[in-house]
Amino acid sequence: MSAGTVRASTAPAGTVPVSAALSGDASGHAVPASTRGQVARLILELGPSTAATLGGRLGLTPAAIRRHLDNLIAEGMVETRTARTYGNRGRGRPAKVFVITDAGRSAFEHAYDGLATSALRFLAERMGQQAVAEFARQQVAELERRYAPVVAHGELGERVQALAGALNADGYAASVRPAPAIAAVHGEQICQHHCPVAHVAAEFPQLCEAETEAFGRLLGTPVQRLATIAHGDGVCTTHVTCTSVRDTGVRDVSISEVSVRDTAAREAGDRDRRGNDTTESGGLSI
Repeated sequence: MSAGTVRASTAPAGTVPVSAALSGDASGHAVPASTRGQVARLILELGPSTAATLGGRLGLTPAAIRRHLDNLIAEGMVETRTARTYGNRGRGRPAKVFVITDAGRSAFEHAYDGLATSALRFLAERMGQQAVAEFARQQVAELERRYAPVVAHGELGERVQALAGALNADGYAASVRPAPAIAAVHGEQICQHHCPVAHVAAEFPQLCEAETEAFGRLLGTPVQRLATIAHGDGVCTTHVTCTSVRDTGVRDVSISEVSVRDTAAREAGDRDRRGNDTTESGGLSI
C-alpha cells in the first residue's frame, strides 16, 4: 500500500536482516520467524502505527520495540511518517508512525495473497458469494468511518479532492482529474495507482465493489468504477458525477459498457489512438 520511498540503508553490524529471519512455509513463501519479523508483519497488517501501539500488541518494552524498529528502518523495511490527523488535532507535536516500505511489503504480500484468496474461497464455498460481499463491506467500513469527517464539508469537487488526499495518505497513490464526458455526464475521476489487494480482487471483485459503494456514500453522489488494477488496467479509476445526491436527489446514472471501456482505454494513455500528448495514468507494480 505504501507509496513511500524505500530507504537503502545497510543494517547495523550484528543484526540479522528480516529477509534472513524469514522461514519458508508449505507453499515456499517467506513467513516471519523472529520478533523483528513479527513487528514488520504487524505494521503490514495494521498500516501506519505508533511504537506504543506495536509494543502493546506484541508485549514488548518501549526500549525493545524501538530497537526492532530502528533495525527495520536501517534495513529499508520500514520508514517513519508524521501521523495523518483526521479532523481537529490537539496541542503538541504530531505523532510519528511507522509504515512498511515497498521492500518490506514484498517479503510478505505474496504469502498474504495466497492466504487471503484461500480464505475467501473457503468462505464462498461454505456460505456463498453473498458472504464474501458482506466480508468485503465490513473490511471497507473502517476506512469509510475514518474518511467520513474528511469529506463531510465543502463543494463536491472539494470533497473529491479530500477523499483522494485521504487515500493518498494511506498509500493508494491517488489523484483527481477532470473526467471526459460520458453520455453527456460530466464529473471527475479518482485515480488510484496502487492497490494492496489487487491479486486477491482479481478473483473476488466484491472487494472493489465494496470500496466503490463506500466512495458513493462518502461523496453523496453516483460513482462508477471504470477500470481496476485487479483486472489488468494500469490504474483503478472511479468516475464521480458532478451532481451531488444531497443537492438533487439523483440516485443513478447509467453509463454504457462501451463508454466505460473507451474511457478506461483513454485513461491508460493510448496516444496512437488519441493522436495527442496527454498525461498517462500509470500504475505501481504490485
